[in-house]
Amino acid sequence: MKPVSGKPTRSLNIGSLLEAADNSGARIVRLVSIKHGKTKKGRQGYAKIADWVKVSVRKGDPKMKGEVFDAVVVRQKKPWRRLTGERICFNDNAVALLKDEKGNPKGTQIKGPIAREVQERFKEVAKIASIVY
Repeated sequence: MKPVSGKPTRSLNIGSLLEAADNSGARIVRLVSIKHGKTKKGRQGYAKIADWVKVSVRKGDPKMKGEVFDAVVVRQKKPWRRLTGERICFNDNAVALLKDEKGNPKGTQIKGPIAREVQERFKEVAKIASIVY
């Protein structure tokens, strides 16, 4: 996976509740695991901006409830530092659901802004976003 520019901070633990930012049918999802996560042995994994994660749908479309999907973190509350020196944060923690292993999004549009780091790593997700910060 392509590295992101900047120094994203650890922000989301396993079990965190996140908002689904796309129109796939899910509303609230729970973070189950982090794909390609790097951490010390014995330490619980964590997710940060533009990470590929597995989520379980908690609220939303009744057909989707309880199903597990791949997703990408598009917004996080915890501030992180970019290489220019600025610090960026959002008002909520949000993900966009993915439909396959290639990183194609399940929905057709993303509500709200997404981070520039997501655009660097997942171009297909950034194409359906309204605003990129």
